[in-house]
Amino acid sequence: MAAALAALGRAAGLVAGPGRLLRACGATCAAEGGLARRLSSAERPKRPLTAYFRFVGERQGPLRRQHPELSNTELVKKLAGDWRELPASQKQVYEEARKADWRIYEEKLAAYKAQLTPAQAAALKEERRKRLAKRRSFRKKRELTVLGKPKRPRSGFNIFVSENFQKSVGVSPVAKLKKLFETWQNLPSSEKQPYLQLAEDDKVRYENEMKSWEAKMAELGRQDLIRSKEQQPKKKTAETAQEADRAKAPLRGKKATLKLKKSEE
Repeated sequence: MAAALAALGRAAGLVAGPGRLLRACGATCAAEGGLARRLSSAERPKRPLTAYFRFVGERQGPLRRQHPELSNTELVKKLAGDWRELPASQKQVYEEARKADWRIYEEKLAAYKAQLTPAQAAALKEERRKRLAKRRSFRKKRELTVLGKPKRPRSGFNIFVSENFQKSVGVSPVAKLKKLFETWQNLPSSEKQPYLQLAEDDKVRYENEMKSWEAKMAELGRQDLIRSKEQQPKKKTAETAQEADRAKAPLRGKKATLKLKKSEE
């Protein structure tokens, strides 16, 4: 359920042209993914472990057997404490082993890169860029979650899906979303209205929570997390509403004229 609902933002676009999207992804994405998998195989030398992780790998097994009652978290804390208390002379042993392995790693890496074609090297570079971007995005989302950033408002369709997903018919989450989208498209306006109203209420909730959250971020000195004025929603004033009505007036006049001509004919 959680995985399916996480895809709600893409659901409308996905089901609008499922055949076209699936064919495009099957041809293009599979080809690119296959190339990346082939190039990032086990042939590429692995980075040697740091001094600390060498210590952990050596001590983890014996410590687990010695203290089977410890949880994984407690075991990690115990190993970190043991490392901090380890004399510098003993830490140096692990560091020297790391340096020796690093020299071998650099030699193997140079030989590996030398056998790559320019296209393969470019593909590996692009794969690394995407991987790092994904990692940065994950860290950013995790940070915002820790800082308590309000959840974005849901659309009327999102709310409709969350209420009807479990009882929807489909062999997979994507099939259920497609079916629900078709149902939503054919739903009368009167039946859509409650969901659209809930979505409007959720927008108000989001804006109120964001104002409080951004004030808190300002106090913490995190101006980088505060939206710019361009990103903030514009409030509709009486003047802007009147301007919008004046702009629509000529269109309404044209429509009335066309209707009159048709009736005369």
